[in-house]
Amino acid sequence: MRLKFLMLGAASAALMAPVAHAERGSDGQLNIIMWQAPSTMNIYLSGGTKELIASSAVLEPLAGSMPDGTLFPRLASEIPTLENGGIAEDLKSVTWKLREGVKWSDGTPFTADDVVFSAQYCMDPTGGCAQLAKFEGVEKVEAVDPLTVKISFAAPQPDPYSAFVGSQAPVIQKAQFEACIGEKAPTCTEQNFGPIGTGPFKVTSFKTNDVITFEANPEYRDASKPAFASLTMKGGGDAAAAARSVLETGEFDYAWNTQLAPDVISGMEAAGKGKVQAAFGSLVERIHVNLTNASSDLPEGERSTTAHPHPFLTDIAVRKALSMAIDRALLVEIGYGPAGQPTCNYVPAPAAWASDNTDCLQQDIEGAKKLLDEAGWTVGGDGIREKDGQRLSLLYQTSVNAVRQDFQALIKQWWQEIGVETELKTVDASVFFGGDAGSPDTFQKFYADVEMYANNFEGGNPAPYLAKFTCDKAPGPDNQWQGENVSRYCDPEFDKLVAQMATIVDPAERGKLGQKLNEMLTKESYAIIPLVYRGTASAVSNTLGNVQINGWDSELWNVADWTRTAQ
Repeated sequence: MRLKFLMLGAASAALMAPVAHAERGSDGQLNIIMWQAPSTMNIYLSGGTKELIASSAVLEPLAGSMPDGTLFPRLASEIPTLENGGIAEDLKSVTWKLREGVKWSDGTPFTADDVVFSAQYCMDPTGGCAQLAKFEGVEKVEAVDPLTVKISFAAPQPDPYSAFVGSQAPVIQKAQFEACIGEKAPTCTEQNFGPIGTGPFKVTSFKTNDVITFEANPEYRDASKPAFASLTMKGGGDAAAAARSVLETGEFDYAWNTQLAPDVISGMEAAGKGKVQAAFGSLVERIHVNLTNASSDLPEGERSTTAHPHPFLTDIAVRKALSMAIDRALLVEIGYGPAGQPTCNYVPAPAAWASDNTDCLQQDIEGAKKLLDEAGWTVGGDGIREKDGQRLSLLYQTSVNAVRQDFQALIKQWWQEIGVETELKTVDASVFFGGDAGSPDTFQKFYADVEMYANNFEGGNPAPYLAKFTCDKAPGPDNQWQGENVSRYCDPEFDKLVAQMATIVDPAERGKLGQKLNEMLTKESYAIIPLVYRGTASAVSNTLGNVQINGWDSELWNVADWTRTAQ
């Protein structure tokens, strides 16, 4: 059976039409505000979207996804397919041809050796690579010649577009990072804060959780791009202040992640200085349940590890009751309006992978109470349930954000109604998503009982996104707390099906298996409690041209094409 792989179609070609620039740097400075400030420029050491956005201005993958989900070549000269010989007939390897003449920002040539090294860097088991799922099933990566890379898989790979596809898996320079392999990875501050890249900009200064300054990459392959001579990325504050700085005051050109109530956005847009642009991809606001014990009574290094199961969240009746008590429609109404929709799915798209999973859409307080009654959780004198001396009392954490705090308040109230005591905790977003192995407040370390956040996958293949929840990807001290399986979910059957996914060729069959994996995480185990399928939304000044919000890749995917327009 010959597969059809994504190619550049007419619509995609229009999206990629050349953008005329007078000359590189002619439009002066570009100002972006990231109210969740990036803490590193190395996306391999962070699962945070804010780091993805920042690093994508500098580091590039072999290929990316456009706003319509279609693949396009970046550091590669073409997308490999069966037809052009790039994908082997047995589906066990993919060969990438690299662009000629590409240079790193330090003037040295970009070669296949850099790609091979980048794979070795992420696949080192002691390095705690946050993007390891991108390399699921990869057996080896080798340089055929300076401009050709062959990626071989342990089994036939029906969709080979994962490793080095999308801004989550860029190529890093071997010469800069070769002393930063394995356990040394997080210690290489200079490299992690100022990576040498092939993208349109280069880092000139990095202040963690504060400000990053960039200048146009003098070696960028298109001599007329980028239009901006410099870029300042300011961190801190909150979503409202960030949106206001673009839509009302005009102080900034672009504000990422304007996660605000619809009426607030409308009021700001009335000033006439900009608009919020949104695109739906795969972003789901959700609650992760910690299946391990986060108690501070445990020694440091043992909290939230698989050695210590959670004292009550291991009871599926409790997890299911928490989900049943939530009114998702109300959350959408107060938080997102038309930019969101209630969901029970961790993977909401593409359509072939989206499960017909609607059980959670109707709030059922009484049903949740009955479920807990049947499971032996009795209501105490203070209204909180207990069983065998264990109270249903949990810590619920998320990042500082007005919409998320509204969600926390409502969900706390609903959980109180079913007899669950809830303490709320908020963490500065720069810390929460920062990935600092020494911090107790990162979403990976998960020193709480439940936590809420959102992220997404790139392109049209959710398989690596689902593969994040295999047993071996739980964060812990042995992997620098950088594992991707934050719920510490572990089911051998799930792992078996993830491995099986790599052997399935038929797209419909892959979609059905993806639905099954999604339901195991949500409908069957409630390790993940999905809330809202939300669009990616950011504020864009009316003075910016060629901005195309992308729900399937970095929002800065085409920042090289951005221009300053007449006011």
